[in-house]
Amino acid sequence: MYFKDSKGFPSDFLWGSASAAYQVEGAWDSDGKGVSNWDKFVRIPGKTFKGTTGDKAVDHYNRYKEDVALMAEMGLKTYRFSIAWTRIYPNGNGEVNEAGLQFYDNLINECLKYGIEPMVTVYHWDMPQALEEQYHGWENRQIVDDYVNYATTLFKRYGDRVKYWITMNEQNIFTSFGWLEGMHPPGKVDDMKMFYQVNHHANMAHAKSVIALKELWPEAKVGASFAYSPSYAIDNKPENAMAKADYDDLKNYYWMDVYAYGRYPRAALAYLEANGVAPVFEEGDNAIMKEAAQLVDFMGVNYYQTTTVEFNDIDGVGTSHEMNTTGKKGTAKVQGVPGLYKNPQNANLPTTDWDWTIDPMGIRMCCREITSRYDLPIVISENGLGAFDKLEDGEVHDPYRIAYLKAHIEELKKACDDGCRVLAYCTWSYTDLLSWLNGYQKRYGFVYVDREEDENSGTLNRYKKDSYYWYKKVIETNGEEL
Repeated sequence: MYFKDSKGFPSDFLWGSASAAYQVEGAWDSDGKGVSNWDKFVRIPGKTFKGTTGDKAVDHYNRYKEDVALMAEMGLKTYRFSIAWTRIYPNGNGEVNEAGLQFYDNLINECLKYGIEPMVTVYHWDMPQALEEQYHGWENRQIVDDYVNYATTLFKRYGDRVKYWITMNEQNIFTSFGWLEGMHPPGKVDDMKMFYQVNHHANMAHAKSVIALKELWPEAKVGASFAYSPSYAIDNKPENAMAKADYDDLKNYYWMDVYAYGRYPRAALAYLEANGVAPVFEEGDNAIMKEAAQLVDFMGVNYYQTTTVEFNDIDGVGTSHEMNTTGKKGTAKVQGVPGLYKNPQNANLPTTDWDWTIDPMGIRMCCREITSRYDLPIVISENGLGAFDKLEDGEVHDPYRIAYLKAHIEELKKACDDGCRVLAYCTWSYTDLLSWLNGYQKRYGFVYVDREEDENSGTLNRYKKDSYYWYKKVIETNGEEL
C-alpha cells in the first residue's frame, strides 16, 4: 500500500531486545541447576564451531545487574529473555529449585526497577537432559505434562509482574534441526515420523500452557515465537507457484495455523498421511488446540530472511544436513525436498557472511501475511544481523548493523501504516552471545562482550557499540530518527 504520510509507531510501542538463557547466562552448574540437553550436546566433537559451549557464555547470570543497567541507559522498553527449565526443575520434574526461581525473581525485579517490561520465553531449546534419559524427552507424550507443570510454576511465581509470555521459541527450528538435520539435540537425521510426532507433543504443551496461563492471569498476553521466512516463487511458472504453496503449508503454516487456528493445514496433513508420517493424536487434542488458539493474543515472529522456492523434481536435490557455521560467504548449499521444492539463493538480494539473505521488505511481508491470514497482533521477537565485529581502543564501529536495522525498522513502520498491529520490536540480541552452532565469532549485540572461542580467554567486559547509541536515539524518538 502507498500512504502519503506515515502514522509512525504507536505511542506505547515496545522497543526491545532479546536473549536466551543458554546463550548468555553461563553458570551452567551453579546454584542447583541441572544439566540440559545442550550442556551435553555441545560436548560432542564437531557439533559446534571450534567446540564452543555455553558453560560460561557471557556470564549474564552473575552480571545481570550490569546488563540491565545498560538497557536502562539505552531506554529499552522491553527485554525478552528465556528461563532455563533446568534452573527451576533440575531433573525436569520432581523437586523445584528455589535458587533458580529466585534468580529470575531478581532479574524481573531489576527490569521493573528501570521501567523495562519483562517478556518471558518459557522454552528456548534447553530441555533438561534428565527428561531425555527418563523417557527420550520430546519424543514421549509424558513431556506435555512435565512442560505444563514447569510453565505453570513460572506463571504462578512471576505472573503478578510479567505481562508478556512466549511459550515456545522457534519450534520449527529446534524440531527440524533435532530430528531431520542432526544439528541440534538429540542429533537425529531424517526421522520424519518422529519429527511430526515431536511437533504434535510440542503443540500440545503450548496449547495446555496457554490455557493454564489464562486460568491464572486472564489479562496476560501470550503467543509463540515462530522463525518465519516468507517465501517467493522464483518466477511466474505455475509449477513454481505450486512449489511455493507446498513450501508454505509444510514449512510455515504447519506451525502458525496451529497457534492461530488450532489445526494443521489440510494439504499438509494429506501429504503426511500419504507418506505414513502423520502424527498420532490423543482423544481431545483437537479441542484443546482450538481452545488455546482462541486465547492466543499475538503471533511472535523471529525474522531474519526470506526464502526463494523453485519446483524440485522427484530426483532432485535433498538436504545436505549442514549449514554455513564458519562465516565463509558462499559455502551454503541449496536444500530441498524431492518432488516438492528446493530453495536456491535469491539473485536479487545480498547475503550475510553466513549466507543469510538480507531482505528488509520481508519483515513487512511477515506482518502483512500474518495480518491477512490470522488477523492477530504481532510481536517481532527477534531481528538482527550476525557479523564479525572488531573491538579497537574500546570502541566497536558497526555501521553495517545500523544499516540493517534501519532498513528493517523502516519497513516495519510501513507495516504499521498498512494496518498491521505490531506491538513490539525486539532485536537479536542485546549483548553478544553464544550463537549456538556458530560459536562466539558471530556477534549480534549492541554491547560487545570481550570473549574469544577459548572458554578461558577474554575479560567478559562490556563495550557499547556504535549501534547502541543509534538504537538509543531510535527509542527516544519512537522510530522517527533512524
